[in-house]
Amino acid sequence: MNREVLMLVEAIAREKNVDRDVVFAAVEAALASATKKLYSGDVDIRVSINRESGQYETFRRWHVVPDEAGLQLPDQEILLFEAKEQLPDIEVDDYIEEGVESVPLGRIGAQAAKQVILQKVRDAEREMLLTDFLSRGEKIFVGTVKRVDKEGVILESGRVEARLKRGEMIPKENLRAGDRARAFIYEVNAELRGAPILVSRSSPEFMVELFRNEVPEIEQGLLEIKSCARDAGSRAKISVLSHDKRVDPIGTCVGVRGSRVNAVTTELAGERVDIVLWSEDPAQFVIGALAPANVSSIVVDEEKHAMDVVVDEENLAIAIGRGGQNVRLASELTGWRINIMDANESAQKQANEVDSVRKLFISKLDVDEEVADILIAEGFASLEEVAYVPLAEMLEIESFDEETVNELRARAKDALLTMEIVKEENIEAAAQDLRDLQGLTPTLIDQLAQANVHTRDDLADLAVDELVEITGQSEDDARALIMLARAHWFTADEAEKA
Repeated sequence: MNREVLMLVEAIAREKNVDRDVVFAAVEAALASATKKLYSGDVDIRVSINRESGQYETFRRWHVVPDEAGLQLPDQEILLFEAKEQLPDIEVDDYIEEGVESVPLGRIGAQAAKQVILQKVRDAEREMLLTDFLSRGEKIFVGTVKRVDKEGVILESGRVEARLKRGEMIPKENLRAGDRARAFIYEVNAELRGAPILVSRSSPEFMVELFRNEVPEIEQGLLEIKSCARDAGSRAKISVLSHDKRVDPIGTCVGVRGSRVNAVTTELAGERVDIVLWSEDPAQFVIGALAPANVSSIVVDEEKHAMDVVVDEENLAIAIGRGGQNVRLASELTGWRINIMDANESAQKQANEVDSVRKLFISKLDVDEEVADILIAEGFASLEEVAYVPLAEMLEIESFDEETVNELRARAKDALLTMEIVKEENIEAAAQDLRDLQGLTPTLIDQLAQANVHTRDDLADLAVDELVEITGQSEDDARALIMLARAHWFTADEAEKA
């Protein structure tokens, strides 16, 4: 019987070209699995085979757990104090073992043993192939379509497989068995059943890697792709920067007669690519990203990380793009929220902002409209600026003498102090469940309190447009905050159903 074990191991090791230890481990697992079936409970069995003689021993074992933890798996665990009665030196996480009768190899059943052993061998082969593939450091998986199913496509390269999910495919792309395809490797998980490599053809990273392969200057460090935004299968934008003044970044990526960009476009099923010059100046970067639209003027709001971009009527449709595609991609590329508007909309917005600041100054500084307009004309847009701009700058205003300037500064500081006290009172008055809501800042709590929103349920009852009007957030941020406030409703509903 012992010689039979050795012969079995040697035969499988040669046939599958794997290490003998891998096969020994598989045989031990098969014997342990057969032994467990002799017990009614979920016991833990260990089998140890001598690699030289083929003799093997079988042990039932118990995992030592802390006394205070209790037994979660009674058939596999033993409390520390009980274990110490048998072995005084034993510690938590050690094992107590007891020899039991070994199951003869012949009683396992040839088919069951074969399945367990071959599965272990396949797992080892799979891990070895995967390790060899990953050692190459490739970011793009190049393979052949092995099969197409409802979840997507399985690509095969040699004996390594990758899964291309439908959501990661280019829309309307029709891949068939036998087709050659490339995709970006975004995750490797050896524990996944089937293909352990997950790939994407719709991600921005795939386009970046394609350009890296087509443009040697990127690999040489002369050019750098700073960002990429894609509407897979339709249109994309990439921003590039040259680290060598002699190299034209856009022309280099386009290639002679468009050869380089056309190669990328062909791989991506005709996806149109706009190549944009990256700039440290955010406004200049946004102007380039909105091409081919011509920008008339641009206003940057650093606090909200947004820009108001003004274009004329002829360029309005171009700047926005079909279905908002152009401005959406430009926003993703630059990382700025972009508001496209024509000259009339811009003028109206500026008028509204001026009117808002005018009302603020009249109310908080207790001045007339004329004084408020003088402050606005001199570039003041907040109480903080009035209170803390250097005195010398305010004294340069011809319409104000030193006494008037000092009075305005004092009133501004008093107003700010009063507003801060009210803000703290509003925060303290807000319900604890509202204050504990993740992402809700003291400023937002104060704004909500001024709109009589004091509890989490009050916030949850708001519509998106109502919250936008109260806080000035974007619709996406407002929607996310409302859904977060409503989360406990869904939890309660699920508990009730359960």
